[in-house]
Amino acid sequence: MADRRRRPPSSPAAGAAGRPRVDVPRLAALEVLKAVRVDDAYTNLVLPAVLAQHDLSGRDAAFVTELVSGTIRRQGTYDAVLAACIDRPLAKVEAKVLDALRLGAHQLLSMRVPAHAAISTTVDLVRAKVGAGAAGFANAVLRKVTAHDLDAWVALVAPDATADPVGHAAVASSHPGWVVEELRRAVGAPELAALLAADNEPPRVTLVARPGRATRNELPGQPTPWSPYGVVLEGGDPGAVPAVAEGRAGVQDEGSQLVAVVAAAAPVDGRDERWLDLCAGPGGKSALLAALAAGRGARLVAGERQAHRARLVARNLRGAEGVAGVLTADGTRPPFRPGTFDRVLVDAPCTGLGALRRRPEARWRRRPQDLADLVALQRRLVGSALDLVRPAGVVLYATCSPVLAETADVVSEVLGSRDDVRLEDAAPLLPDVPDAAGPLAGTLQLWPHRHGTDAMFLALLRRS
Repeated sequence: MADRRRRPPSSPAAGAAGRPRVDVPRLAALEVLKAVRVDDAYTNLVLPAVLAQHDLSGRDAAFVTELVSGTIRRQGTYDAVLAACIDRPLAKVEAKVLDALRLGAHQLLSMRVPAHAAISTTVDLVRAKVGAGAAGFANAVLRKVTAHDLDAWVALVAPDATADPVGHAAVASSHPGWVVEELRRAVGAPELAALLAADNEPPRVTLVARPGRATRNELPGQPTPWSPYGVVLEGGDPGAVPAVAEGRAGVQDEGSQLVAVVAAAAPVDGRDERWLDLCAGPGGKSALLAALAAGRGARLVAGERQAHRARLVARNLRGAEGVAGVLTADGTRPPFRPGTFDRVLVDAPCTGLGALRRRPEARWRRRPQDLADLVALQRRLVGSALDLVRPAGVVLYATCSPVLAETADVVSEVLGSRDDVRLEDAAPLLPDVPDAAGPLAGTLQLWPHRHGTDAMFLALLRRS
């Protein structure tokens, strides 16, 4: 629970003549929720622009960040609570009113905001954006929400944990039921609650020093426990760190750093000069890989199918040594000759269910039917990578998902369909990371609740 008290707004925003004033940070939060809902925006991408538009920084910016991210993470729980407080289906509630009610519920149930402030500012927001009738409705609903704390509400609105453990976990942890089931299959029932709880914790901001361009010692924060290049930022704007502003360092989850570490560390006999990041967007792993390649006299090619993401890759690689080029190219139909590369990283498009801490909206956007298309794509990408790597070269298959269909099943399918590939043990490449055994012998699986990282899966394949 966030330990942040919010005083009444000191600089309310006035609308047009006769319109009520609203609290600017809460107005900013509502605008972010609308962008996420209407435009399929990602919170972490749209939030900085909205904060800048309203000239919010410091404590106000931190408040908006927690209010938005926390509301989206716990949306499933709050919707169950709100449904118990409203006499019609939530689908019948105007979308912008429901957004405001979710913001109010988060303040009342999960932030140390005084109830009168949470209610009055939310009601003012609804009055300004919708009208007086909707404001009265919001006031009545939020007063009902104050009848219980979060734990008591969960006990009232969630299915019985014994009769329906998945349904209970879905409401209590604010994950869709199918996601709960997939995560249970991947991590096992004993650890499920810890994993779901970790998904709802705000992630730490982790920086990476790109070797040859920056050192970890020049970055503020505590060294990461597993990556030799990372630090956990204590606070503040990472963009204000000189090495980050200059592109010599970047913001990157420790799990993603370890993917690049493993891709670079796998032993390769003979030539080791040509590296490929087949699905490079947005370019964080490419930037670390390029730095590692440069230190070894190798050069990295970064490929990305979507043009706008390829531009992000190019931006991340600007000024870096060890870069042979950035191409806009479909990884399933790559413009390279077979056997061109010594190492290939396939950081495949996936459900992203391993990064729910950082992408809270992903849990509400993904559908079970997405898996079939993604798995088919993942298999094609791994097949392309194996064609592109030379005999005795290595392919690292990685996903930011622990879902078995995207991890063990993809690898098993590839191994069963080709006789020129073998799965190698990746554990020796991360010898200091405990409890990281993956679902197949030799694979690795990182976890938020065990390692404090995104749930990255890694499988090392060698072409024979």
